Amino acid sequence: MPSPHVAPDIKLDAFNCPFCFAYAKQEGGRLSLGQRYTVYGGTRCERCEAAALWDGNGRLIWPAEVAVTLAHPDLPENCKADFEEAREIFAISPRGAAALLRLVIQKLMVDLGQPGDNINADIAALVRDGLPPRIQQALDVCRVVGNNAVHPGEIDLTATPATALAIFELINFIVEDRISKPRQVQALFDALPDGALKAIEKRDAPKG
Repeated sequence: MPSPHVAPDIKLDAFNCPFCFAYAKQEGGRLSLGQRYTVYGGTRCERCEAAALWDGNGRLIWPAEVAVTLAHPDLPENCKADFEEAREIFAISPRGAAALLRLVIQKLMVDLGQPGDNINADIAALVRDGLPPRIQQALDVCRVVGNNAVHPGEIDLTATPATALAIFELINFIVEDRISKPRQVQALFDALPDGALKAIEKRDAPKG
């Protein structure tokens, strides 16, 4: 899976550069532009030496896009459009991106064998069926953060965009564990010789 990204944040000394996408040290400074001498913040990437521009509220305004991880190749087709839209708008609206990613989780529930009408109930059903704790925790993080993006609560995604950025990684983590790995195991099992498959079937057949 792709390495986790650290969202650009003018308060951090290092993050994933919005130009070269590498995790690198960022040198900060301030400058004045325009006829009214509006004060902006600037950061320069130690790796590629490109300079980013931030407004007075610490919001990235140049470049307009931020390095966001790509969707997992095995992300279901019905989820891909929402995931990509979330990537496209993340730089200007972390809350909007998180809300879209909550929709991705809701659709993903259907692929995991659940109704998809109530994410909380779907997670509970998966837990009863033996869902590993780490996947339950990842799903709940996506659910809670995405829900607060729609109905503001204690999580301020505008102030902490890194929280919203992490949801992209968690979705890929869930897809890898719940979809990719089972497919890989099934493909290897199906490739066993017929004799071995028949012996396994005989071994596991009900006795008596």
